[in-house]
Amino acid sequence: MRAVVFDAIRARPEVREVPEPSPPPGGVVVRVMATGMCRSDWHAWAGHDDITLPHIPGHELAGVIAALGTGVERWTVGDRVTVPFVCGCGRCEWCRTGQAQVCPDQQQPGFTHAGSFAELVPLHAADTNLVAIPDRVGFEAAAGLGCRFATAFRALAGRAKVTEGEWVTVIGAGGVGLSAVMIARALGARVIAVDRNPAALTVAAELGAEHTLPASGDVPATVADLTGGGSHVSVDAVGAEQTCADAILSLRRRGRHVQIGLLPPIDGHPRVPMARVIGWELDVLGSHGMAAVDYPEMMTLIAEGRLAPQRLIERTIGLSEAAMLLPIFDNATVAGMTMIDPRLP
Repeated sequence: MRAVVFDAIRARPEVREVPEPSPPPGGVVVRVMATGMCRSDWHAWAGHDDITLPHIPGHELAGVIAALGTGVERWTVGDRVTVPFVCGCGRCEWCRTGQAQVCPDQQQPGFTHAGSFAELVPLHAADTNLVAIPDRVGFEAAAGLGCRFATAFRALAGRAKVTEGEWVTVIGAGGVGLSAVMIARALGARVIAVDRNPAALTVAAELGAEHTLPASGDVPATVADLTGGGSHVSVDAVGAEQTCADAILSLRRRGRHVQIGLLPPIDGHPRVPMARVIGWELDVLGSHGMAAVDYPEMMTLIAEGRLAPQRLIERTIGLSEAAMLLPIFDNATVAGMTMIDPRLP
């Protein structure tokens, strides 16, 4: 099969022919119809994750089951499926209680094993992790759910528990940030979006952001003025020391911050304004994807038209362009999600 492969950390990715994968016990092989390119894929390429080389990246995917491993009971060849980027083992206490996103024995396509920038991808513990794609939901829209959209949904609905009328400040209007804007509006919140890219802010406004702010200004002060003291909830959808600090400092007293963007080490560890967290009794929450058992609520909102992940797709590219884009994706100017169709050159 064709796949995007890199042989060393920060080495140039290339498209090459590699052996087709076999389904693991209890797992499946999925023929990839769409897969998203995410900043997390860049983190793996840049050496911020422990991966085995040579490596095939890609963790947001949707496709059709091509082969079944032994012991799979709920699925058949030909089923249309997607999967959370965190695949639980299906055996531990966390998986048994519906918290597979924090499974200590988790597998992650594109990180712990070969990913979805390929024509075929192996997936583990299918009966625990696969999610059926309704006929009315396209492959590209479904692929966007596995990481950014589902992570944003759990961050706002499950972790921060956003309620109607609250102010939500989203810093970073890429794929996960725009997902957060759309979801916060669907939950009845008032949204402020912050980004350095004017085109991304335009999309955020189209998705319902009440205010859009350039990242170059004094974000916390402006948010405080707009909201009468700060937002109830803040989201760092970038993962940088400055964006994390701006998000936390944009909160009102007793506010809730959700960290979605991965924070790479800077001089040991990123500095976080903990004095404000303590003094104002702020809640700082992490959000690490969403387990398959929690997908039905999100799928219902999509089916009802209250959420439309397909609106977040900015472009669709082939494997060759994906190989060229991956090394520069941390600095890419995007206003939505980049999707890859492995059937394209």
